[in-house]
Amino acid sequence: MLYTIITPLSPRVVSESDTKGVYEIDSLHPGYGHTIGNSLRRVLLSSLPGAAITKVKITGVPHEFSTIPDIKEDVISILLNLKQVRFELHSDEPQDIKLSVKGVKKVTASDFEVPSQVEIKSKDAPIATLTSKDAHLEIEATVERGLGYIPREVLEKEKVAVGVLTLDAIFTPIRKANYEVENMRVGDKTDYNRLRIFIETDGTITPREALKKSIYILKEQLRPLEAFEDEKVVETWDEKEPEVAESNNSEDPLKIRIEDLGLSSRSVNVLTAAGIRTVGGLVKKTKDELLKLQGVGDKAITEIEKALGQLELSLKEE
Repeated sequence: MLYTIITPLSPRVVSESDTKGVYEIDSLHPGYGHTIGNSLRRVLLSSLPGAAITKVKITGVPHEFSTIPDIKEDVISILLNLKQVRFELHSDEPQDIKLSVKGVKKVTASDFEVPSQVEIKSKDAPIATLTSKDAHLEIEATVERGLGYIPREVLEKEKVAVGVLTLDAIFTPIRKANYEVENMRVGDKTDYNRLRIFIETDGTITPREALKKSIYILKEQLRPLEAFEDEKVVETWDEKEPEVAESNNSEDPLKIRIEDLGLSSRSVNVLTAAGIRTVGGLVKKTKDELLKLQGVGDKAITEIEKALGQLELSLKEE
């Protein structure tokens, strides 16, 4: 009787293009096709980083139910179009982009003026149609990095200026991810699994890169579990004193990510939701600005100041 679980073969390419890929993994232990296929699909859809517009300000537009003179689309349609524009962001900090057009014109994503850290991948994506020589459209938008999908209700918890509209942020670079499992023969057994994975991306990442990153993420999530020991009690994260990881000591402290500062998970989530992703972004904020964020109180400020103090840094003076 066979008592060992054989390991599968490496993924092989069935078909592949810049945005679509089909891959197969053979010789999976019976039942493991669905176990691994479902896990990879979930990681593909939820855990790959991407960039999207999160906030928009349109000149002369007080709310999303407005219309703009001499422009074919209403504001809601323009916002829906902006959600579909795909970006590659070479920075962990939010970046502002601008658009200003006049006269009869079909406005596309290529009309945006962007800083060097922002690359528009879907330049032909339609934004609006100006129908008169007197038409004028001005848009300021914020592009941020994130994971998966964040509804506008979450982004609205951060205080925004009057006239600024928030969008549902579609960060994930994955358009579709599915899988199917079929039986195959391994030796005398016919119930081993062949896993076939279908991936479609938005062009900011190739399907092969997406699959490799998903496998890596899944592997890294399981790696710490190998060190499990019986009856070993550890402190909860919130009870620990803020510490800065030693591995960051040799780096530029301004580039240290917020999650590596040793802050409580609550503080990390609040700062990240507010678009503050690195120490460089954090030290640009004053104490009062942070206190305006929902979920930040005196305890969180003390925690942040202590962590920054270990780096010989501080919040911006009032």
